[in-house]
Amino acid sequence: MVNMRISEKMMTKKYELVLNYIKDLSVEVPDSESFIISREQISKYVMGININSKALKNKMIEVITKLEYKDPGNNKKKSNFEILYASVIKVKEENLDKKILEKIVLCDLQNEIYPKLEKIFLGVIKDAGFPDLKFEKKIDFEQLYNQKLN
Repeated sequence: MVNMRISEKMMTKKYELVLNYIKDLSVEVPDSESFIISREQISKYVMGININSKALKNKMIEVITKLEYKDPGNNKKKSNFEILYASVIKVKEENLDKKILEKIVLCDLQNEIYPKLEKIFLGVIKDAGFPDLKFEKKIDFEQLYNQKLN
């Protein structure tokens, strides 16, 4: 038997997820012709993600994760899908370094909420009448964060 010890620091999250909710949700299908064309082209649509945060009182931070799924081409007959997902976290430690806070917002929290957010977003697209989708590439928030630093 191998005795593995993980330091307490690694096990303890530096934040607590207080709440999350859908702040805004949009499915835009201009007309039936756009719907038909979008259904045929939806596999060519691309995902965009944007993350913003703002400080609240009592060591809390509101984080808005925005997903957009849209046609990258100049096609005039297209549909657009967008969700703004709000999360409020409470920072557990006093005076955390700005880089650590940034990593919490851009990586740790996103890794925690993204599976649920993706499921909601794909469900909305399907319920809007589009084919069942799966995003082929999983978002690697660590990699995106490290690219941002370089």
